[in-house]
Amino acid sequence: MPSKHILLLPGDGIGPEVVAETEKVIGWFSQHGPVKFTTSMAFIGGSAYDATGTPFPDETLAKARKADAILLGAVGGPKWEGLPYGSRPERGLLGLRKELGLFANLRPALCYDALADASTLKRDVVAGLDIIIVRELTGGIYFGQPRGVEQLPDGTRRGFNTEVYTSPEVTRIARVAFELAKKRQRRVCSVDKANVLECTEMWREEVIAVHKESYRDVDLSHMYVDNAAMQLVRNPKQFDVIVTTNMFGDILSDIASQLTGSLGMLPSASMGEPGTPGVFEPVHGSAPDIAGKGIANPIATILSFAMMLKYSFELVQEAHHLERAVMHVLDQGLRTADIMQPGMTRVGTGEMGDAIVKALGPN
Repeated sequence: MPSKHILLLPGDGIGPEVVAETEKVIGWFSQHGPVKFTTSMAFIGGSAYDATGTPFPDETLAKARKADAILLGAVGGPKWEGLPYGSRPERGLLGLRKELGLFANLRPALCYDALADASTLKRDVVAGLDIIIVRELTGGIYFGQPRGVEQLPDGTRRGFNTEVYTSPEVTRIARVAFELAKKRQRRVCSVDKANVLECTEMWREEVIAVHKESYRDVDLSHMYVDNAAMQLVRNPKQFDVIVTTNMFGDILSDIASQLTGSLGMLPSASMGEPGTPGVFEPVHGSAPDIAGKGIANPIATILSFAMMLKYSFELVQEAHHLERAVMHVLDQGLRTADIMQPGMTRVGTGEMGDAIVKALGPN
């Protein structure tokens, strides 16, 4: 039996709790699937700073480079907000993405029928929703230089960040989106702000060039980001694959999360060039206000492992089996606090994890 190694980075807040439940699922597939999974653990984020004085220790990077895939919980919290910018937990996550070259962030937004009434939008707007946002992850305003805060001669302060992309950065993320669309409904919407930002005008031009060169069999449309945000809550099912910049993708994917009922339902995958270990993590944050209470929703992290099965290990049938197990548990009426509905059964983090493992099949 082939073996694959997964590095676990629980991180901060509820991260250790949701990763622990996903470990149960990893264990089930290791026993019942075609691949034997081994795991190890390392620090990242605030917990890494507390233990080592840096949010991204060299040891963590070394382990990450040797892993076949990486499962991450969450980073950050008010405990570390007063640290210098370079020492804050989020720098660990950004450093991991940058060092591994994880330029493509895949964020599906799928509304399970059992949760259609948990969304703040009407059922007919979200029922059957199945879209994916492809976010460029290692460029744009989050990484662009120059950046900083300076004091001007008159005593006032000026903060500045730079939105910058090169044509190769745009073309490679566009190709990821088009390839995904070929396996779905063959529709890509590229989101930009080309009417006021030259950088994203160039983005639009490069996406069009890639489309003309290699993907004429996929429908391509364009939308300004402000309109895209509105359309996501007005008529989200008009989309199939959305491809966009780092900052726009960050914002739009959080909007999309509310279509599904909760941030606790959204997984993500961050991918690089072939042969690079991907990072799979829930979209939700560290939620320090509920950490340690046993009420966090582990489904987004468990579904992140399903994405790992699909995209890192090409175990598509196993990924679908896990997704069906999650759907079965929701159909049974089990709910964590964030997706609780009248008439349903409220369960904690561990109970939800155990129920999904049980739904996978007998041990």
